[in-house]
Amino acid sequence: MAKELLPQAAVIYGASGDLTQRKLLPAFWHLWLQRRLPKGFALVGYARSAMTSEEFRQSTYDHVRKFSKHPPEGEAWDEFARRLSYYRGEFSEPGAMNDFATHLEKIDAEFGTQGRRIFDAAVPPTVYADIVRRIGEAGLQRDAKIVLEKPFGRDLQSARELNEVIHSVFDETQVFRIDHYLGKETVQNILAFRFANGMFEPIWNRRYIDHVQITVAESIGVEGRGGYFEEAGIIRDMIQNHLMQVLTLVAMEPPASLTADAVRDEKVKVLKAIRSFRPDEIDDATVRAQYTRGPFGGEEVKGYREEEG
Repeated sequence: MAKELLPQAAVIYGASGDLTQRKLLPAFWHLWLQRRLPKGFALVGYARSAMTSEEFRQSTYDHVRKFSKHPPEGEAWDEFARRLSYYRGEFSEPGAMNDFATHLEKIDAEFGTQGRRIFDAAVPPTVYADIVRRIGEAGLQRDAKIVLEKPFGRDLQSARELNEVIHSVFDETQVFRIDHYLGKETVQNILAFRFANGMFEPIWNRRYIDHVQITVAESIGVEGRGGYFEEAGIIRDMIQNHLMQVLTLVAMEPPASLTADAVRDEKVKVLKAIRSFRPDEIDDATVRAQYTRGPFGGEEVKGYREEEG
């Protein structure tokens, strides 16, 4: 018998942003359709934008219709939409989430979420520390998990400083640092393709493979995210996260099991084995560029520096 899911309220910080609209809201809708969310469930959007809960439901409907393969309709959608609410709030002001605790208590009472929360930080990484501090001030970390997207810090020192802030509020078992590329079906299939395939598993080594190319062929441009890319940088956004994750899956040795820790350990071995470039090798070993105006998909698209932000 399948284990019954515990009641849970999900809070998305940055609810008016691109990641929420394009990925998270359609994903929660898919989970609801597949009955993989608990009966005691509610989803709360939190952002600085002025919006009512009804407007948030309509916005969610519009984006699910646009980005999901499953149209928002019928009794399933009505029940899902009923569980959506919105809270306008700040991240940087001390005590900004103290009143938010009252909103979550009302959600607990209406939908039976029993005080369990998962906080998803769908915001620029520079806001992570503020969000964690505000959660701690309001005492919302009990019976909670927090999900942090990449990139995690700008460098090693800032990543360590961010970890210190997180551990001042959350226990490590409550923290999920994720890379949404790992949820892509193509990426997940790499492990099965390598280790469960009797044809490829024996020859997946340097004696039979000359080289591997990993290509990220984007079909969209900045699309209003200029401020984020200018702050994070596309190299930090893509290469040290998405591409390095795919690289480790391509090059890792078979893990002892498919548990999270066992897979992580083998991926770390790959990263430790990679030869680093010396500073004087960078110019010869890399080619960096920015895309300019040109045709794509039958339309004329802007160059990077012509994008807003």
